Amino acid sequence: MASLTAGMYPPPLKEAELDGLVQTIKDWSIGNGLAIRPPPAIIPADADPTGIAAINAPVTLFPSRFPRICFDQGKSVQKTYNELYASVSRDEAFVAQIVKEVMDGDDFIRNLWQTHLRVKEEGYTQPLSLGLFRSDYMVHQDASTSPPTLQAKQVEFNTIAASFGGLSCYTSLLHKYLATTEYPLLDQPIASGTLDLPESKAIQGLGAGIEAAYHAYPSCELGHPTCVIFLVQGDERNVFDQRHLEYQMAKSSPTIPLFRLAFADILTHTSVADTPKRQLLYRLPRSPSKVFEVAVIYMRAGYGPGDYPDQRAWDARYQLERSAAIKCPTVLTQLAGTKKVQQVLATPRPSSAPSTLGRFIKDDTPLAGELWKTFTNIYPMDTSEAGLEARKKAVDPEQCQSYVLKPQREGGGNNIYRGAIPEFLKSVPEEHWGSYILMELITPPPVSNLILRNGKVEQGGVICELGIYGTCLWNQSTGDVLHNEEAGYLLRTKGDKSEEGGVAAGYGCMDSCTLV
Repeated sequence: MASLTAGMYPPPLKEAELDGLVQTIKDWSIGNGLAIRPPPAIIPADADPTGIAAINAPVTLFPSRFPRICFDQGKSVQKTYNELYASVSRDEAFVAQIVKEVMDGDDFIRNLWQTHLRVKEEGYTQPLSLGLFRSDYMVHQDASTSPPTLQAKQVEFNTIAASFGGLSCYTSLLHKYLATTEYPLLDQPIASGTLDLPESKAIQGLGAGIEAAYHAYPSCELGHPTCVIFLVQGDERNVFDQRHLEYQMAKSSPTIPLFRLAFADILTHTSVADTPKRQLLYRLPRSPSKVFEVAVIYMRAGYGPGDYPDQRAWDARYQLERSAAIKCPTVLTQLAGTKKVQQVLATPRPSSAPSTLGRFIKDDTPLAGELWKTFTNIYPMDTSEAGLEARKKAVDPEQCQSYVLKPQREGGGNNIYRGAIPEFLKSVPEEHWGSYILMELITPPPVSNLILRNGKVEQGGVICELGIYGTCLWNQSTGDVLHNEEAGYLLRTKGDKSEEGGVAAGYGCMDSCTLV
């Protein structure tokens, strides 16, 4: 704890030093692709009608101090988390029960489940499933020990569209560059080599997961070359994050054909072969005579209701799901990542029965023990005894200040925090409250930094969230795991007065760790 706050870090900057550091960061970021498309509030669409503008991604001027013990804890448990969520996705009865508990108040979850049932009725043809996961943590100070100890506590587990692997790598490289060229020259210098800066290898790690799935896909029987599809949102601002992963895939030998496809264009450019295997065929829009068989679909879209404005969008997801392409993720894997699953897995073990976690990883084993250390207090909002108790806390103006209310959603901007919870619940029919979970807020130790966002510098207290990536390829029918690796890290940081942490949603920024 003392090492997080010892000394003055980051060092105070003179105005000229701040200006010079900002200019260096802006140029390095654009020069190396640490970039995003600008939001309309910064560059209006009519000022950039052809969409050529890019700005540096929001980023900290210095790497943030982060406890080495928590960093190592998150990395060491990731492969176990990969296997856990692969196992959850294989347990259809368990997922069905979860869906039943939340779908009354959640049409999106109900529609996902109906898509699975439609495919199940005719039979799945592809047993392999790919997960590009990310487990997110915040540092918790455990005052129950003497002296107090620091632990990584899980905020959420992402099973679809786990973003920022590309930008995280370049953020760690930016801070390594600054530690060599800029920080030693400050009036209050940070000597070169004194910061412990772990490099993120997320681009390589995530790319290796996709490549493993591509090579596991059986050879084409229809005479078409095979390819990988990145399924994206049509108006994607976070395009460079995705492109870095594409460029990594292009380094494979032999080269793997890879194409971007907007979610809204699935039915326009793909079809399912009229064969027992139901191969997914992709026609290159710029040359429709060129036909590829899709081996892997990596979904960076389809994770929220906004991607499904009409029945055609749901028909498109059904077409993907029933095809022979290896999905990342399948509908079942996406459902395994709901907040309700996290809440149920983290429910303490009853004295007289196995825990729910024990359904997948045996109780009283070292692996289960390491997972339990990362769990925090999460409660249902249903009509069970625990749910009714949580409801009391959620509607109480005082008690709610320690909690966050979460729907079954991915992406930033969905959660309801502290004092806003009671009023929000008044707007939701009580019979729909069960589609939410109530999570005790994790209060990390104070850290300071400076954030460069849209050309302006924000300075003060910050909150850091560590994401550990993992890749897993498994057989949904047999349970065999063909690939399971920890795959790099992400550090996202936000001002300590901000509730949400999504970078793309405009709340957080990119960061990297200096371990202490």
